Amino acid sequence: MTRPTIAITMGDPAGIGPEIIMKALARAEVRTLCRPLVIGDAERLRQAGRIVGSDLAVASLSDPGAADFDGAAVQCVDLKVVPADLPFGQVSPVAGEAAYRYIERAVQVVQAGQAQGICTAPLSKEALHAAGHKYPGHTELLAHLTGTPEVSMMLVSPKLRVIHVTTHIGLIDAIAKIEPGLVERVIARGHAVLVKAGIANPKIGVCAINPHAGENGLFGRGEEAEKITPAIEICQAKGWDVRGPLPADTLFFLAGRGDYDMVVAMYHDQGHGPIKVLGLEAGVNITVGLPVIRTSVDHGTAFDIAGKGIADERSLIEALRQAVDLAPRAPAA
Repeated sequence: MTRPTIAITMGDPAGIGPEIIMKALARAEVRTLCRPLVIGDAERLRQAGRIVGSDLAVASLSDPGAADFDGAAVQCVDLKVVPADLPFGQVSPVAGEAAYRYIERAVQVVQAGQAQGICTAPLSKEALHAAGHKYPGHTELLAHLTGTPEVSMMLVSPKLRVIHVTTHIGLIDAIAKIEPGLVERVIARGHAVLVKAGIANPKIGVCAINPHAGENGLFGRGEEAEKITPAIEICQAKGWDVRGPLPADTLFFLAGRGDYDMVVAMYHDQGHGPIKVLGLEAGVNITVGLPVIRTSVDHGTAFDIAGKGIADERSLIEALRQAVDLAPRAPAA
């Protein structure tokens, strides 16, 4: 067995993706961890290398099978879709189209067995939409490209794992969407990932929707009893250690000190807030339920600092670690 090949998508080429990729791939630890295969534009990576002060060469490939992971050069499947004068730090349909094409090609590479996982640099939802691709984000786009009807977003940091029942929809819509079947499926996906990661009987805490978990009907309209409790009871009947619905503020405190292996959040900000308080450099986004492994940085394109060479690559490195941990190993050549 050998190091897995991880397809790293460049994200929005006007954002910090090219810079953090060049910074991360300059680290010897990354090269010993996996065989990194960038899906992007080679010339944009070279430009980013100059910006961050890297002397790494970038190899332009048309065939992923031609990648040479023994040398020092960054191996890039070169789609050649970024014009040389594309400015950093600006939303554009050109950049949005490029980000889409990188993801599309990465899925093809993994499905062809030429990589064992995908790690994504950030894209701009606004740019993606401007290019005509009306997806809320990476998660939904990957679900579409792989023909997956339902996936879940999990955020991982050194102290917390959080899986989300709903993500990129408004709060009122999220509450309407939550129902026992969905909650049960999300818990099951999270449980499966933790077992695969080596936690034989994970302890899972499930957030309530309302403050104080509804306080026995004092707050809300009975959402906990109607939408969440039935799912927890089904999971408990399987012998799983699932507890809740619990007040989110208390549950995140307990999980942060190690009492729970995973928290199930009901909506986007309920789960994202605690993770991001711990530091963007530590967070990793994992799409759970896809037929391919996908991890991502837990931050955006940072247009305000793009092109300045100061972006932090640590979240990308951690995302690569998580991809390696989850990816099947390719047979040794």
